[in-house]
Amino acid sequence: MSDTQQVSNAVASLYNTYPFPPEPLLDEPPPGYNWRWNWLAAYNFCTGRKPQKQDIRILDAGCGTGVGTEYLVHLNPQASVVGIDLSEGALNVAKERCQRSGANRAEFHHLSLFDVEKIPGEFDLINCVGVLHHTSEPIRGIQALAKKLAPGGLMHIFVYAELGRWEIRLMQDAIALLQNDKRGDYRDGVSVGRKIFDSLPENNRIVKREKERWALENQRDENFADMYVHPQEIDYNIETLFELIDASGLDFVGFSNPSYWNLERLLAKAPELIERAGNLGERERYRLIELLDPDISHYEFFLSRPPLDKADWTDDNALLAATPELNPCIDGFPASSIFNYDYQLVRLSENEIEFMKACNGNSTVREILNNIKLDLEKVKELQKQQLVMLTSR
Repeated sequence: MSDTQQVSNAVASLYNTYPFPPEPLLDEPPPGYNWRWNWLAAYNFCTGRKPQKQDIRILDAGCGTGVGTEYLVHLNPQASVVGIDLSEGALNVAKERCQRSGANRAEFHHLSLFDVEKIPGEFDLINCVGVLHHTSEPIRGIQALAKKLAPGGLMHIFVYAELGRWEIRLMQDAIALLQNDKRGDYRDGVSVGRKIFDSLPENNRIVKREKERWALENQRDENFADMYVHPQEIDYNIETLFELIDASGLDFVGFSNPSYWNLERLLAKAPELIERAGNLGERERYRLIELLDPDISHYEFFLSRPPLDKADWTDDNALLAATPELNPCIDGFPASSIFNYDYQLVRLSENEIEFMKACNGNSTVREILNNIKLDLEKVKELQKQQLVMLTSR
């Protein structure tokens, strides 16, 4: 048996023992949204405009118990959704989850990432969250997925970062040492890990980090096992992350949590340092940010297969001729205070509210502004904040 197959078997065994994620099954659509799983919002984030089609194909690569798959179905009513996973136990939960909530357009296959070519056709959106870092060959995995991405398509990926998971790795190694020849017995691993935490002094660095960041979710054994007794994990830094991205042959669109990667949030009090950082390349600036703020525990980002058509709304005439619609991932509208696509609070003026009410997908910006007193620069700001999506005419 190959090393790759041995790792896959071990990972499947973990998730057959502890199906993950352990979110409860509902008899209705899940609450809220994750904008990264909404094709309209994700495409708008990556390109600055609404996509031309919504009847797309979506792949949830490493779907686990179907938490993301369920959202992908409900948030994209015109899409067909396929989920794959190497754990039969997790897939059984995923099937029941989607059946119970009415996510009937999901189909599932018992496959690893390496075997994704067995599914015919290409996908417009590929979601691969928390999976590549648990494979023995992440580069081979991302290359297999890249071959299934359609031209102009998007792939969203989530992998672990080494700096913010330093204490986790220490605990993983400690549990493995104490398990010795019982490694692979995941229930024993959870038991050993919990006994370690119960025994360590309160001021222990590993204990303090657990209480600060992870303790609430790790009350569930499924989460604890996924974090501390996983048989395979590869963590990244900016340099090794971009080695993975470059190997995919796809274009890096950007991080899907861009506010974290803004150097001003760290060095706003030292503009001369920000000016110096302007001489750095993009990847060097990312590396600087993670060195100065090593709490980051993961990277989440979009890749694309060219050509990805990005909009430019700097031309006022083009903007005035565009048709605006509300971003589907905002909450609380209409009100003076709403949450944007990323659940950040945004305050609106009365005129901005009236403009957004008129964004029905039929009228152009020019037609709306003929009836509502709002400066065009304010419209640009609404678009920049991704409160509205634009379509060219």
